[in-house]
Amino acid sequence: MKKIVKNGTVVTDSQVFQADILIEDEKVKMIGDNLEADGAEVIDASGKYVFPGGVDVHTHMDLQAGKYRAVDDFYDGTVAAACGGTTTIVDHMAFGPKGCSLWHQVEEYHRIADGKAVIDYGFHGVIQHVNESVLKEMGEIAKQDGITSFKVYMTYDFMLKDDELYQVLKQAKEDGIVIAVHCENDGVINYLRKHYIENGCTEPKYHPLSRPARCEAEAVNRMIHLAAMAGDAPLYIVHLSSREGLMEVLKARASHQKHLGVETCTQYLTLTDDMYQDPKEGLKAIMSPPLRKKEDNEALWDALRDDVLDTVATDHCPFNYGVEKQAGADDFTACPNGGPGVEERFRVMYSEGVAKGRISLPQFVKYLCTNPARMYGMYPQKGTLLPGSDADLVIFDPAKSRVLTHADMHSAVDYTCYEGMKVQGDIDLVMQRGNVIVKDNKFLGKQGDGRYLKRGKSVLAE
Repeated sequence: MKKIVKNGTVVTDSQVFQADILIEDEKVKMIGDNLEADGAEVIDASGKYVFPGGVDVHTHMDLQAGKYRAVDDFYDGTVAAACGGTTTIVDHMAFGPKGCSLWHQVEEYHRIADGKAVIDYGFHGVIQHVNESVLKEMGEIAKQDGITSFKVYMTYDFMLKDDELYQVLKQAKEDGIVIAVHCENDGVINYLRKHYIENGCTEPKYHPLSRPARCEAEAVNRMIHLAAMAGDAPLYIVHLSSREGLMEVLKARASHQKHLGVETCTQYLTLTDDMYQDPKEGLKAIMSPPLRKKEDNEALWDALRDDVLDTVATDHCPFNYGVEKQAGADDFTACPNGGPGVEERFRVMYSEGVAKGRISLPQFVKYLCTNPARMYGMYPQKGTLLPGSDADLVIFDPAKSRVLTHADMHSAVDYTCYEGMKVQGDIDLVMQRGNVIVKDNKFLGKQGDGRYLKRGKSVLAE
C-alpha cells in the first residue's frame, strides 16, 4: 500500500527541509512538495521531524559471555531497538569454541537470529585466533554471506597479539574488509584487577580504576600504527570512551591517516563514573571500557561537534541487575560486562545533543543513521531518506518531553542506566520498509519481519 508522510521537516545528514515523502513497495518513491497518490494512506507529520530510521552498528544480542548470557535475544532486543527509533542493527558475534573456524559463529548467529528479529540486521564476524585458514575464511565469508567486517579484541580471553593483529589487518586491506577493534591494554588491566582484589578492593568503584583511560589510549595508539603499517588497512575503533583515547585519534586525523573510523556510545557522552560509587547499584554500570568523568563526556561532545568522530552506537549488552549482575556483589571482576542502551540512544542523543545545542540536526542524523550505514556497507539502502532507499523512518516530536524509566521500555532487562532522566523530544512513530512498527511507544510489528542484510563494502575500504 502507498503511504504519504505529509508536512514534516525532513532531516538528512546534510539538509533540513519541509517536504512530503511518498512510499511505495517498501521504498522511498519520491520526496517533494504537495505530493499526492491515488489510494495512499496519509500520515500527517506537521510540526515534527522526519528522520531516517536509526542504525546501531554495535549491539550484542543473545551474547554468551563466559558463564552468563545477555538477556535480550534477537526478538526482545530488536523490539527494544524499534521502540527506540532504530530500524537496523549490526550485531557483534560472541566468541565461539576454542579453535573454531570463522564459519562456526556465522552459522550459530543465523540460527539464533533468523526468524526472530523484528528489524533488519547484519552481523560482524569475530576473530579469536589467527592461522592461514582463518585469514582465507575472512574473504570467503565477506563474498558469500555479506559479512564485510570482523571484530578483534586487544583484551579478554581470545585477545589477539600484535603480530596476529597485523596479519588480520593486512588480509583485511587485501579483501576490502573493515576490522573493528576493542582497544584496551590487557596486561595493565589484568595487573590492576588482580592488585585491587588481593587488597580487598572489591566494590564497583574500583572497576574504572582497574581500566584507566590511558589503557584505552595506549591501545588506540598501537592499533592506529598497526593499521598504518598494514598499508592503511580499514580500521574502526569501537566505543571510544575517554579524552585520552580521543587525543590519539586527533593525532591520526592530523596526520591524515586513511580508512579510519571511530565510534563512541551514548553512555560515554552522558553518564559518569559517579555511578560506581554506590556499592550495590554500581554493578548496573559495569561495562568495558568503564564510564569516565564529566570532562571526558565534554571532550567527546566537542569531537562530535567538530566532526572528529564518525558514529554513536550503544554496545547494548544487557544482563539483569537482579540476577547476572549480582555475580559481582562481592567482587567487581566477577560481574558480567555490559549494559542496556539500544532503546535509549535516539531520545538521549536528541535531548542531550540537539536540544542542548551540542550538535546540529544533520549531525544527529549523520552519527546515528547515515555514517553507521556508510561505515558498514549499507548506504544508501539504509541510513538516509532518498528515492530508492528503504522506507525506514522516525517521526519525532520535538515539543514533547518524557522521563525515561524502565517501566516504559521493552528490553527483557530489569533496569536502565538512564532511570529518571528527563528528555526533550519523543518518538511518535517508527516505520520499517514502509510498515508502521511502533506508534506511541507500542510495538506493532511481528517477530521474524526483520531481514538479514548482506552488506557491501564500507566507505573505509574504498
